[in-house]
Amino acid sequence: MTPVTTLRSWLSPPAQNPATPLDAPARRALWIEITIVLLVTFGLSGISSILSLLEAALAPEPLADQTIALNAPRSSQEFIDLARQLLGILRLAAWGALGMYLLWRSGFGPKVVGLARPYLRRDVLPGVGLAALIGVPGLLFYLASRAVGVNLTVAPSVLEDYWWRLPTEVLWAIANSGAEEILVVAYLITRLRQLGWSENGSLVASALLRGSYHLYQGLGGGVGNVVMGLVFGRFWQRTGKLWPLVIAHALIDTVAFVGYQALRGQVSWLP
Repeated sequence: MTPVTTLRSWLSPPAQNPATPLDAPARRALWIEITIVLLVTFGLSGISSILSLLEAALAPEPLADQTIALNAPRSSQEFIDLARQLLGILRLAAWGALGMYLLWRSGFGPKVVGLARPYLRRDVLPGVGLAALIGVPGLLFYLASRAVGVNLTVAPSVLEDYWWRLPTEVLWAIANSGAEEILVVAYLITRLRQLGWSENGSLVASALLRGSYHLYQGLGGGVGNVVMGLVFGRFWQRTGKLWPLVIAHALIDTVAFVGYQALRGQVSWLP
């Protein structure tokens, strides 16, 4: 099989098993569930991000001259700051648990959505590969977006240099990846499949949701995450494996958070 044929195969939608049609009350209940889940989690974050981008665009300073910190101190008191960081991490973990619980209650347990016991060759190595595939071009795309003025300057982590900074940054990365990949990929695409959406339609909806709650970073952040969502979503649709997505996302965020702190002030292209 040639590389072009392989790429075309991955870009085309996977075969979709016919689902049992839902009656009107069941469809209505499912739409209500999706709406509530998204309003509690990333849907509301998407609306907030749109407002943040609008606010930044209306400011007198160009977008590239404005800085947004992803992980910032939450208190001037060290242990209160730590407690609030951990609460934020716990909230993300709860979001992911909510999505997984609702899927499990409807017959889609962890094994079904690709969160069975992870294996090195089947899950970890593909996760590392996906991290490289998305992470390196993503960094270049961010730098280009900032250079042309459509993205804010993103500071991945500006936490104080306390003893708990490094493990907290890693926990943030794990919590982000778990919540996003469970809710935005496994939960949303599964629910849209149940509602009769096509594979391409559910993939685009998932990717647009992912892009929406990153718009606070600028148009570059939104578009870059839509592309990431298309790649991740199609990978899951094709393989049924969620662990590689969680691992890849956690690696990307960990490198961003920890690497930024290590390189800040050492290289000219970092704020």
